[in-house]
Amino acid sequence: MALVELDRAFHRSPRGAVKIARILLAWGMFCCFLGARARGMYTSLAGMEVVITTLCFLLYLLKLDKKMTCLFWPLADIFNSMIAAVFLLVVSLFAVVVETSKATVAGGVFGFILLILCGVDAVVLWKISFGGRRERNDPAK
Repeated sequence: MALVELDRAFHRSPRGAVKIARILLAWGMFCCFLGARARGMYTSLAGMEVVITTLCFLLYLLKLDKKMTCLFWPLADIFNSMIAAVFLLVVSLFAVVVETSKATVAGGVFGFILLILCGVDAVVLWKISFGGRRERNDPAK
């Protein structure tokens, strides 16, 4: 028995696609803020979003959520998406309103798009976890 199994269908599922889009947009936001030499809060939030979303993606991809049952991972992921959305709203508003450079404004726009994706991620995960509907690759309970 292997220690870690790979869920080969996860990256093609709606949850996986949204996670991949969140990771890519967070990288874009991080690069914009880094290139603009923006304040620490901008860059640190974007960096944390990249790291946390990547870890959540790997958690589901490697099926570690099934092995580590100490937490109900879908609910933790929903809370992560909602808290990230609040922080992204604040930081993106500051980045767009202050307008220190075009790269900072671009990072703020990436943040607003990422904010929408966080909401979509929370809704999709809520419907899958609590809506009674399962994905094709989820086992029957």
